[in-house]
Formats: sequence, C-alpha cells, structure tokens
Amino acid sequence: MNMISPEVAANSKRAWLKILARYKKPDRRRSALELAITLIPFVTLWALSAAAYAYGHWWGLILILPAAGFLVRIFMIQHDCGHGSFFANRYADDWIGRALGILTLTPYDCWRRAHAVHHASAGNLDERGMGDIRTLTVAEYRRMSWRGRLAYRLYRHPLVMFGLGPIWLFIFSQRLPIGMMRGGLTPWVSSMTTNLAIALAAALLIWAVGPGAFLVVHLPIVILAGSAGVWLFYVQHQFEETEWAKDEEWEFQRAALHGSSYYDLPPLLNWFTGNIGVHHVHHLSAKVPGYRLQEVLRDYPELRGIGRVTLLDSLRCVKLALWDESRRKLVSFREAHAPL
Repeated sequence: MNMISPEVAANSKRAWLKILARYKKPDRRRSALELAITLIPFVTLWALSAAAYAYGHWWGLILILPAAGFLVRIFMIQHDCGHGSFFANRYADDWIGRALGILTLTPYDCWRRAHAVHHASAGNLDERGMGDIRTLTVAEYRRMSWRGRLAYRLYRHPLVMFGLGPIWLFIFSQRLPIGMMRGGLTPWVSSMTTNLAIALAAALLIWAVGPGAFLVVHLPIVILAGSAGVWLFYVQHQFEETEWAKDEEWEFQRAALHGSSYYDLPPLLNWFTGNIGVHHVHHLSAKVPGYRLQEVLRDYPELRGIGRVTLLDSLRCVKLALWDESRRKLVSFREAHAPL
C-alpha cells in the first residue's frame, strides 16, 4: 500500500479545493486545438478504414484500433463539456457535448445528469445506484437468493462487464432515458433527439459507403471504444485501496481523494484517455480540464502516491466484486467465502 506523505496530510480535505482552484481556468485556444486534433484524425481513420474495406484491402481495417482510441478521446472531451470545464462557457460546452454525443451514442443531457449524481455520491454506500457500477456488500450478497447471487456473478464476470455490457449500454440502453423516465421532459428530449441525429448520421454514412462498410467499420469502433470506456470507469473506482462509507461517515473530499484511483498509464494511453486516469484529482475538482490534470501532478507529486494503480495492477482489479464492511475493502468472491 502506498504511504501518504505529510504534505498530503497537511493539504487534505478542503485545502485541496483551494489549491486546485487555480487549475480550473481552461485555455480556450488549447481546448479548440484538442477538439480539432481529436475529431480530424477520427474522421480520417474512419474514412480510410471504409475505403480499405471497399477496395478489398482488409489489412487496412487495422486502422479501426486507433479510430476506437480517438472515439474514447471524443468521449473524454464530451465528459469535460458535461462538467463545464472544456471551454468554461455553458452554451459552448453543452452544444459541443450534444454534438459529440452523436458519435459516442450517448445522450448528453441524460448522461450529464447521471454523472453529476455519480460525482455527488461516489463511495457512499447509502447512495449507490445511478451512474455507478453495481457493487454489493458481502452481507447484501449473502442475503440474496441463489438466483440473485448468480445474476450478480454474471454481471461482474469480465466477459459481461467489458464485453456484452458496453454493447448493451452504448447501443441499446442509452436509446431510452433509463432511470430518468419520470425525470421530466429533458431526459426524453435528450434521448430522442440524439437517437434521431444518430439515425440520420448512420443513414448518410450508409448512403456514402454502403451498409457493409458501415457495419464492418463502425460497429467494431463503437464496441472497442465502449469496452475501453467501461474498463477505465471500472478501474477508477473498483480498486483494492478504494474507500466506501455509510452516509453518516461519508465525506466528499475524502471520498474523492481516496475513493478514486490514480490510474498511472503510459503517456500515449494518458493522451488517448484525456488524462482521466488522474481520477482522484478529477473527483476533487471536476472543473479542472482534462488536459490540465497532469499539471496538478507535476506541481504536487505527492498526489501520485494516493490510490496509484499501474496497468499491471489494474488487471488484478477484475477479481474484486464485493465490499467487505468489516475489513473496509473490496474483495473477491473467493476472499469473501461467498457462496453461489
């Protein structure tokens, strides 16, 4: 386990909010550049992949892999727009976020509302449900029927979590404002207008390149990017040193700093993922643009020692499935001696 330095202890809780306030202001020219160097390569790679398919050059479909990486990056920009941190202009952020939602298959206003709930309650055992990966306590799991336990085990299985799950989420589930159906008109407008825009964009692309090229190129890009996105979200909160607490003990700053990981990725992966691996800092201050999160680590290197998860470490996170309230840690089914 990483030790917390005296500097972190001295700058804990609300002090960090004051420290991070200086990083909130985005550079709008930088934001515009980030948008351009993400969208242009994505469109180019998509077009080259479709051309490779059309001319029978199947080897060219390898371009789907970097295209999926750029789609992840598009989602991260949409994510920053949702926090109002990309241009720090609500009108610009919202409309760019809505437009990018057509590419990410994510209704922006629905997602923004659910994600705000996630930020306000991450790590709170009494506020689980919206915008989270379902996580049961050991006691809750043991009280379930065998059917319930089987369903939960299937849900937490890697093939479902990172394979079937992203397909269900991005292609099917997000077509309706699930969880917000009684939340007023906005969720429905967000979902239906995004669906209409997706349908129009798909029809245009099918007209341009044909249904075969569209399916062979676009579906793998969406599935790969979706799986990567779910993986990132998983590792950001489902790691060995994470913290959860009951409502009476839960504290926003502590939950942000210790309930979110620092996913220490190689530089190239950091770039493709918009530095979202610096997730503990992001949860402390969601108004810090993604491209400034590395600045925080540079200026306050002690933050690198909190919740650090390497690429190799993250592979071991997959087995974690239950919160053990007595040991105050995530454990595997085997560690919890959890029956089926």
